[in-house]
This record gives sequence, structure tokens and C-alpha cells, in this order.
Amino acid sequence: MKRVLIITYYWPPAGGSGVQRWVKFSKFLPSFGWQPVIYTPSNPQYTSKDRTLEAEIPFEAEVIRYPIREPYGIYRSLMGRGSSTDMKVLTSSEPVGGRSRFKDRASLWLRSNLFIPDPRVWWVKPSVRFLRKYLKEHPVDVIVTTGPPQSMHMIGLGLHRATGIPWVSDFRDPWTKMYWFKKMELTARSEKKHHMLEQRVLDESDAVLSVTPFVQADFSSRTSTPVHMITNGYDEEDFRQEVEPDGHFNLVHTGLFPVDGNPHALWKVLGEKAKADPSFKKELRIRLVGQTDQNIYTSIEEAGLKDAVVDLGYKNHQTAVREQLAASVLLLPLRNDPEYRMILPGKVFEYLASRRPILGIGQEDGAMALAIREARGGETFSFDNEQGIRSFIDEAWNRHLSGTLGRCTGDIEKYSRRALTRQLADLLGSL
Repeated sequence: MKRVLIITYYWPPAGGSGVQRWVKFSKFLPSFGWQPVIYTPSNPQYTSKDRTLEAEIPFEAEVIRYPIREPYGIYRSLMGRGSSTDMKVLTSSEPVGGRSRFKDRASLWLRSNLFIPDPRVWWVKPSVRFLRKYLKEHPVDVIVTTGPPQSMHMIGLGLHRATGIPWVSDFRDPWTKMYWFKKMELTARSEKKHHMLEQRVLDESDAVLSVTPFVQADFSSRTSTPVHMITNGYDEEDFRQEVEPDGHFNLVHTGLFPVDGNPHALWKVLGEKAKADPSFKKELRIRLVGQTDQNIYTSIEEAGLKDAVVDLGYKNHQTAVREQLAASVLLLPLRNDPEYRMILPGKVFEYLASRRPILGIGQEDGAMALAIREARGGETFSFDNEQGIRSFIDEAWNRHLSGTLGRCTGDIEKYSRRALTRQLADLLGSL
């Protein structure tokens, strides 16, 4: 069996979308003749955890954990925050606001300009030293790095230069064209360094992986390195759960729900419909599964829908899937930023696998809208397309009253994790 070294910051017990891509690849790689060798921190500071994902790791996998130093303790001291401060506050790319706004901006400036490409950069040199020794006794055929954090690619760059082992850089998100990059309070010198490091990774990789056609096209225009696209996907085994409808008209959102993805037009449409139709108000449930910004709750309450909210908070992956399967409508608002047009959230594919109708809110010509349209899985409307959103909700409500559920009717087999892993194994074999 050939061996592939996968360098990743996110690995179980980490929760969230960042961990699932390579956990699922690793799950199926052995069936295509590849042993996954995972290199990950032994003491990372995760914002969420999901122990259920540990069951996905195949017995063939070798997991190497190595200590990492992260600067968040320094942030807490400099910014006057206690040791119990939520990691989301310290890792946010935007100032929080309020009376601590100056400190938050100062923290953002320090993090942006002192730690390039990101706060995990202190792990790069120790990891290269450790892995050079490890690989002498435990050789591998290919190295894969997955980011963000982009420091993982810097480990790959150093290791590739030192060993000559073929290297694949996997970009789950863009680097300098990510929507939050422009919010990082970068000096001109720091911004130039980011672009330089990104270009080195693109040029010195043997292959580059992207997850959307827009990122693939952008990278291909900037490097001669082959740029491949392997999207995120869904695991068929996750969707074999039997779920009984509870009789309510359930609008379900799973995962992170940030303030810049707040669909004000949707809340307005729902509020007006609830006011005009008592039966709709009685049946409506807005089920939020994951980390939801406080402003989302405020907007829902202002629309008169407070009693409709079912806030489940952060749940493990299997619970999130169960909620998706029980939905009348799946809500998928993107961030309201033009650069998010090129982003394709991983949960799109799990939403499609649930076969429930998807209400996308974002760029109507973006990567998400294209994927949903091709799979006949729902519709995508711009943030201000109140009329389109109202028509979608009316149709979904009428289906609910008639006892039928809308379905994603397209062919989504190409998004199964096994099919995607086959593509990955073919790529690794070609190197």
C-alpha cells in the first residue's frame, strides 16, 4: 500500500467543516490502495469539538501528533482578556465593536502583521525538522497539505524542498482572495509577503487542489502548476438515518451563521406571512444548529418570530445531518460579500444529499448557486430579492399543507465522498 502524508491543523476531536474533508478522504483512501499518515498538532486550540468524527478514522491510518505553540495566551495578556475568553473572539477576522473596539482592532493588527501567514506559523520550522527525521525512517510517496490555516502549506513547502517528495497543496478556501483578507489590517509590506508566499506555494507544488471552479480558474491563471478541482461532498453512510417528520414547517440552518450572512429579507417575508396567516405562525419553526451570531436572533425577534426559534446550539455532525433530513426547507445564506461568489461551502453537498429543498441566499451567479442549480436542489436569490424569497417560501408552505416534501431530483453521485476519493487517489498515483 502506498503512503500519503497529510499535514492538517484540523483533525478529530476538532468539530466543524474544516475537519471533515480530510477525515472523509482518509476514510476511503485505503480502499484505493493508499495509507493515510496524518500529521496534526497534539495540543491545538479548537473552537468546537466533535468526538463522533473519531469513528470515521480508518484503522489503517497512522496519526502523528506533535506539539504546537499558539500565541493566543499572548493575545489574552496584551488585550486584557481572561483565560476563559472564547477562542472565537480571539480568532475573528473582524473587530467585535463596542467599548473594546480599539483593543480588538489592535489585536487584529498584531495578529495580521506579526504572524504571517497566520498564528500557526510558529509550528512551521519545528514541524519541518521533525518530519524530515520521521520520513527518513518512514518514507511516504506523496505529501499533502490542506489550508487554511495556510501555515500548513509552508510546512509542505519546506518539506518538499528538503526531500523532493511530490507535494499537493489543497486549498479548502482561497488565500489572498478570501473575503476576509481585505479586513486584516495589513500593512503594505505584510500584504506583499502574503502574496509572495501564496505564489511560492502555487509554483512549487507538484499539483494544486481547489474546491470550486472559480478558485481553480483563478489559480490556473497565476501558475503553470496543474490546478485540479475536487469539491467537498457527502458520505452516503451519514444519510441512512430514518427520520420521522414532526408535523411542523421546519426551516433548518446548520453550521456557522455569521452576522454578515444575516438574511434580513427572509425574516421580513416570514414575519409578514406569520402575521397574515395564524396557521403559518403556529407551524413555523426556525431551527438553528451551530454557532449563530447574536444579531441573527435580534433580527428574527424584530420580525416577530421569536417564538418560532428552536436554538439547538453546536451539535455533532450526526445530529446536524438528522436535522437536515427532517427539514421542510434548508436555509443556506452566504456572507453578503461580492468575493464570496467564488466560495462553495461544504454543507451545500450535505444539503443536497438530504434531498430537501434548499433556499440559497447570496450571489445568484456564484459557485453555490451553480451547484444547487445543476443538482436541481433548490433556488438561490440575492439578499435583496424579497419577491423571489417570498415565492419560494409560499411554494414550500403549500407543499407542507398538501403533505408533500420538495426534493433535490438531480444526480449528485459525483459528490459522494467515495467518488471524490477515487479522483484524489488517481491524482496521487499520477505523481
